[in-house]
Amino acid sequence: MTNHKDNLSPVERIKTQSNGLRGTLKESLADDFTGAIREDDQTLIKFHGMYQQDDRDRREERVSKKLEWLYSYMIRLRLPGGFLTSDQWIGVNDIANDHSTGTIKITTRQTLQLHGILKSHLRPTIQNFNLNHLDSIAACGDVNRNVTCTANPSESPLHQQTYELAGKISEMCLPKTKSYYDVWIDDELLVDRKTEEDPLYQDRYLPRKLKIGIAVPPNNDVDVFINDIALIAIIENNQIVGYNIAAGGGLGATHGNEATYARLASVLGFVDSEEKALKAVYEIITVQRDFGNRSDRKLSRLKYTIDKLGIDQYRTEVEQRTGFSFEPARAFKFEQRKDRYGWTKNHEGKWFYTVFVEHGRVLDIERYPLKSGLLKIAQTANVNFRFTCNQNLIVADINEEDKATIESLLKEYGISDATEKASALRKNSVACVALNTCSLALAEAQRYLPSLVTKIEPILEKHGLIEDDITIRMTGCPNGCGRSPNAEIGFVGTAYGKYNLHIGGDRLGMRLNTKYRENIGEEEILTTLDELFGIYVQEKHTEETFGDFSYRYLQTLN
Repeated sequence: MTNHKDNLSPVERIKTQSNGLRGTLKESLADDFTGAIREDDQTLIKFHGMYQQDDRDRREERVSKKLEWLYSYMIRLRLPGGFLTSDQWIGVNDIANDHSTGTIKITTRQTLQLHGILKSHLRPTIQNFNLNHLDSIAACGDVNRNVTCTANPSESPLHQQTYELAGKISEMCLPKTKSYYDVWIDDELLVDRKTEEDPLYQDRYLPRKLKIGIAVPPNNDVDVFINDIALIAIIENNQIVGYNIAAGGGLGATHGNEATYARLASVLGFVDSEEKALKAVYEIITVQRDFGNRSDRKLSRLKYTIDKLGIDQYRTEVEQRTGFSFEPARAFKFEQRKDRYGWTKNHEGKWFYTVFVEHGRVLDIERYPLKSGLLKIAQTANVNFRFTCNQNLIVADINEEDKATIESLLKEYGISDATEKASALRKNSVACVALNTCSLALAEAQRYLPSLVTKIEPILEKHGLIEDDITIRMTGCPNGCGRSPNAEIGFVGTAYGKYNLHIGGDRLGMRLNTKYRENIGEEEILTTLDELFGIYVQEKHTEETFGDFSYRYLQTLN
């Protein structure tokens, strides 16, 4: 069991004393004198899929007027495998218009979130989601988060199998408490607490968040090794014969704290059935529940538990709980880690169009009404929507006879044009939300990276690299939400307008990058990349990617 019982963090007290995550949320919601909720409840709403935020752009103005900060809330949906029907997309569109900033945000975990929801709009938002058969349960908090899987069914006829597995894992790992429905849907206590006994989470839940991803080689579009638990489908004779199970991924760190670090998941071994995969996932979680660090939240992710125990001891503990041993890992090969933009067709003859959505922001801007176009497409009722871990959207499951209609709408609203004209670098860029709403952000990310890419593109053109699929990612702090530690070019915010520049990650998501320049601004970023691209063009090996070259280049400097 955990060795940290005598020195529990304050969050541990909040969880265990929360009456099944209910806390005083109803009282907080009823308090009209503030846009915020009570301090302990700010921890508990995460388990309900929400964060309290404020508009950091307006803090100074609000303080000068002796007003409290402009508090609002972000709500994130639970969408295992990243799927919505056309009716659900219409519902989300309407909810976004009625209760949020209006922007629909696609996340790096294949789901959607809305920002800028005022406290008085929280219950109506959740209730409207519920009417659309959607929920935000466990989308945040110290539990299993949204389960991701390979996004595009054209990748493999086995996609449906892994999509269904993502749903089974999500259902298996849901908290048993019905507090979500008590607080947000119905004012009455719906169940006797005895029916809420939770053998997985007990009353303390996990030491920290836990993320699970499922990949189907040869495409690692889910960035599977950044997850706490990673499942890689092993395919023989066009059948999934089992899964390699890996554990211990996570990209978050803290500036100046060398005890924190990014880490890719370590492979524990192979299991030869879906039943065993589910059991292995469940018991990996129970080991983390019992052995994870509950005194220091900076050291509480599963990666630190594995490194503390050692991979062999962790594997042994999991095997004792599952009642079976992992087999040796099976061979697999990733060949790419990107979305297939434009039209693709699956084994059933259905069509899919992957739309490039820069940093996942679905909104209407001047000369590009993306949100309106997607709504019009949804209103045909002839499509579904799927989301990717690269923050993009797939107009999915289109019948042959409906393709021309969808194609004309994509053209009419400029969606296909924007997708086709975006540079390779822009299409391979990812950024976290950062400012103005994330309280942890030290620098810009999604609001800045598009303009930085615009300035990098002429440098790529100059070196003949404009068609090169270089991955570039930016986070406003070292917590890794934009997955910058495993990009070929990664930026980590250190202060407003300043970033650490990391290079040397591989293109397939199998190697982390390394810090190359510290605390630099835009001018130095552009100068440094110009220099690196020049050396790359002169010295790269045949077919060598920028990530592999820069990794080799870093070795020569050490």
